[in-house]
Amino acid sequence: MHHEYENCMLCPRKCGADRTSGRGYCGATSETRVARIMLHEWEEPCISGTRGSGAVFFSGCNLRCSYCQNRSISFAVTGRAPTDRELADEFLSLAAKGAHNINLVTATPYLPAVISALADAKARGLDVPVVYNTGGYETEDAVRALAPLVDVWLPDFKYASSALAAKYSHAADYPETAFAAISLMVSLAGAPVFGADGMIKRGVIVRHLVLPGCREDSAEVVRRIASLGTDRVLLSLMRQYTPEFADESCDLKRRVTAFEYNSVLREAAALGLRGYSQSASSATSAYTPDFGSGLTQV
Repeated sequence: MHHEYENCMLCPRKCGADRTSGRGYCGATSETRVARIMLHEWEEPCISGTRGSGAVFFSGCNLRCSYCQNRSISFAVTGRAPTDRELADEFLSLAAKGAHNINLVTATPYLPAVISALADAKARGLDVPVVYNTGGYETEDAVRALAPLVDVWLPDFKYASSALAAKYSHAADYPETAFAAISLMVSLAGAPVFGADGMIKRGVIVRHLVLPGCREDSAEVVRRIASLGTDRVLLSLMRQYTPEFADESCDLKRRVTAFEYNSVLREAAALGLRGYSQSASSATSAYTPDFGSGLTQV
């Protein structure tokens, strides 16, 4: 048992829940919950490569995005409950099966267990990069705690507007909180480093999902990302907003238009940002993993 769960302050919510006897804002208890483990082929090319990224999808989330495509595990905390040692075993197993990296998806609710498992796996020979795949809503303390163990940071930067952050993710402080966390990630990781095979070994890739009707906010997001140094951060500009995942409270009922997406893409290019873009065909549920079977072995 990790004592940090007794008065949980692990994320910016700082909800103070005693997760040994209940749940935090994220929905998590003191048990680590993993919804799926897989070789993931649909991440950025420098992460998925030819063999897949060793993705570990954790259940629970400190954001409440009304359009979340992983709602079945972010809102409903499901899956098996591995011990720290068993989690480390899974990391090593993924590497042994050829994963280019270990890709920790929304792991922050279980930060103490994840740090313990990573340290164990590395002590036992884990030698592939560790990717921290996060919604961006992190404390600077969490980033510093993870820094000795994480090679590649893969945060979202969802909004520049506090009003949009409050409306769609119930986190009015998201813009400044995420920007501070991402700034620290860039400072700690430095400029992106790639191997001879084109796979990223170290660095920061910031994802931004363009939302319908929000292109001006998206343009401000990419300006803030560029302010971190266009030679120090990569942008992954996403077009995969899928209205089928939106709940009844969400008024974003259509896909992003070509004009909206391309206008943000042009802004990023004008700023000198490098990175990745998506085609319109990405806006489909086909790219969302099936979480119905719980923890799935590769």
